[in-house]
Amino acid sequence: MDRADIEKTINEFLVEEIEIEENLIRDDALLKNDLGIDSLDFVDIVVLVERNFGFKIKAEEMTDIRTLRQFYDYIEEKVNA
Repeated sequence: MDRADIEKTINEFLVEEIEIEENLIRDDALLKNDLGIDSLDFVDIVVLVERNFGFKIKAEEMTDIRTLRQFYDYIEEKVNA
């Protein structure tokens, strides 16, 4: 899966499942402060990542991920490992 497909998939589930406004989605958006992702949303994101990308997010691997770009990078690294 290439980077464009990863970003498209993530952006779609953020808008459709987590109900984030599309205009807020940009690479440098802070997951918590700009997008308003909270712990309940994170549980949904874990399920969506597993369903769409075939792996489980490990909480300890997410501790340094603050921006949407970093999240894309994390998913791309896992998918292409």
